[in-house]
Amino acid sequence: MNRKQIITAFILVDLVIVMLLLYNYGYLNANQRDAEAMRVADTATNEALSVPTPTATSASALIADLSPTLLAMFAPLPNEATPTEYQSSDGLIALGRTLWYDPRLSISQQHSCNSCHPLDRYGADGLPRSLGHDGRPVKRNAQSVYNAAFHIAQFWDGRSPTVEEQAKAPIISSAEMGMHNPEQVEAVLRSIPGYMPLFAAAFPGDPNPVVFNNVARALGAFERRLVTPSRFDRFIAGDYTQLTAEEQHGLATFIRVGCVTCHVGVTVGGSMFRKLGEVEAYDTPDLGRFEVTNLDTDRYVFKVQSLRNVAQTAPYLHDGSIATLEEMVRVMGRHQLGKQLTDEEVAAIIVFLHTLTGELPHEYIAQPPLPASGPQTQVALQTQ
Repeated sequence: MNRKQIITAFILVDLVIVMLLLYNYGYLNANQRDAEAMRVADTATNEALSVPTPTATSASALIADLSPTLLAMFAPLPNEATPTEYQSSDGLIALGRTLWYDPRLSISQQHSCNSCHPLDRYGADGLPRSLGHDGRPVKRNAQSVYNAAFHIAQFWDGRSPTVEEQAKAPIISSAEMGMHNPEQVEAVLRSIPGYMPLFAAAFPGDPNPVVFNNVARALGAFERRLVTPSRFDRFIAGDYTQLTAEEQHGLATFIRVGCVTCHVGVTVGGSMFRKLGEVEAYDTPDLGRFEVTNLDTDRYVFKVQSLRNVAQTAPYLHDGSIATLEEMVRVMGRHQLGKQLTDEEVAAIIVFLHTLTGELPHEYIAQPPLPASGPQTQVALQTQ
């Protein structure tokens, strides 16, 4: 090798070394910036971390164990879950609100949507399993309808992709509202004179607006604005005075132990499906999403529940078998994370979960007067 080739080789080696140094410098800086976020993903490291207990005083800034990077796992609630397949309107929402409260959508004329999802009680009836039109318990616990339109899908097993599709199922379910078929629903509504102008306003230009699909669309449009913002939304938007130091400590504990493996995003859950008993098997006869997909990988898989308003919507789980929030936190720690949470960790997490209790939209959910039945309404209810 001549002198020129040797010099060229040295120059190339120097260039490679410089490039590696520059790369490592950028890599290390990026790691430094993201260190706190990586602690969340690295559960082994998280287990070893300890978060000092703060005082229950108001905080004017983030505590040391939180950062904007960590808070970016969540997002403030929008004003509505905007539909993508139709244009909402005041008339459509007004129709949906009226239908929501109307018991004539059930065969017994005793059950409305609000029976199992009372809007003045955070959209859940407080029963392990709701009672159908015949007084017998239905298969699963009634989920809250608040903020549900933001979820990945509806029902515990995710069998309906949207709130509009979900709205159809209970009405014609023999175990729930008991109407025999969509045609019976349409016949009942057409027999009520006061519904005609409501449907006409909701679906202008439609010569035959009183159809089952439009019933579902109106109900869905109403549900898409059942949104309950809380102090937590203002907190993650940057107003750190909204959560006390104790509540922030609870959030830090929630992140540190690994709850954010599933409970993230705008509804702090509701965005994925996971197996119940992912780490330690959970005893339940309910096969979950398997009954929808028939895939072995979906045995005991359920939609991850949103934690919005969770302190107001006991009992918990698909069968309503967990009575208290404290027990629920321990069950999730054990079966989903493989951890025996300490009393202090459970208490801290519960303090944080209470900050997810939102403000009910009392004016929006006020029950309107229902249109009077017509002379053929009873006949329509008796016709299959």
